[in-house]
Amino acid sequence: MRSRFSAAIAVCVLLATLGAAGPEEGGYRAALPGYRFEFPRDHFSHPEFRTEWWYYTGNLRTREGRAFGFELTFFRQAVSDNGPERLSRTTSPWDVRDVYLAHFALSDLQGGRFLHDQRMNRAGPGLAGASLDARRVWNGNWQVQWDGDRQQLQAVTPAFAARLTLRPAKPPVIHGVNGVSQKAAGAGRASHYVSFTRLVTSGTLEVEGQRFEVEGLSWMDHEFFTHQLSPEQAGWDWFSLQLDDGTELMLYRLRRVDGNADPFSAGTFVDAAGRATHLSAADFRLEPRGRTWKSAATGGAYPLEWAITVDSLALSLRLTTPLDAQEIASRHAAVPSYWEGAIRVAGTRGGQPMAGSGYLEMTGYDARVRLQ
Repeated sequence: MRSRFSAAIAVCVLLATLGAAGPEEGGYRAALPGYRFEFPRDHFSHPEFRTEWWYYTGNLRTREGRAFGFELTFFRQAVSDNGPERLSRTTSPWDVRDVYLAHFALSDLQGGRFLHDQRMNRAGPGLAGASLDARRVWNGNWQVQWDGDRQQLQAVTPAFAARLTLRPAKPPVIHGVNGVSQKAAGAGRASHYVSFTRLVTSGTLEVEGQRFEVEGLSWMDHEFFTHQLSPEQAGWDWFSLQLDDGTELMLYRLRRVDGNADPFSAGTFVDAAGRATHLSAADFRLEPRGRTWKSAATGGAYPLEWAITVDSLALSLRLTTPLDAQEIASRHAAVPSYWEGAIRVAGTRGGQPMAGSGYLEMTGYDARVRLQ
């Protein structure tokens, strides 16, 4: 009963604050050029920014070849209008300073099952958080514990669970230009965005009583910001691709209300040695091709086949998914529903065959996303 009551309070506060506009409203810090990343500090919490998230996705297989995708995502949303000063003004661990949400999903690609769960907490006396001192990001018993750059991921629900070890094959990649990933015109309409693009992963998955030893590759995104989208932007399509030649590609297409791609769409190419190259919207073409899947829960119609062309890399790719229904339909009106799922990659680079795997996120197909 206490957890449900706490969640209800958090939802009410979240509904009242998520629509706040202005990159410096309430004293929160804007994501501006010139930011200098420092690790391990910047892998953890930034309470001076209004919004923050940590995204883990991956494609895993058993020795017999059974394929799974997984997502574990932690969100922190500030709910106070007095900015970082709120941390010194609170008098009780139960004061609501930030709302912490988390999503956990497992795609059983051969079994045709998509399992997902959500939770919401306040920090309270250790209920959720992201701590540099503890080297930990968590929400209840869902957590990622860091040991250097190695990360131990654990998430448990009654129906499914993951216990995984993630080891980076490359150093972290900072996206964008001069420390910011610009999302719209104007100072502060940006994020600070860092990723581990190739995490060698091993461990176990449990699916409705069955236990699987798995290994494969994961990807971790971490973004923190105060304001991103403009009123003309409705959502985005985000791709993380891990190619078989040891390279990675991240692209996002920001969609405007009129359906066109926004000029602030961008991406990053990471070569086999870990060197990152920024890609502007003019450097690539990203187009939906083929069939769509319509959600019975939200009414969103999601394109499931995509074509990507990057001329400077002589790269031409076609993306598909082995499982259509990978939507997380939000339980809370202030939190967007979105499709996030495992994808397969095939194509050519310099005329030579190319394959890989990755993850695709699509938002704003049922209703406009508001992150202002």
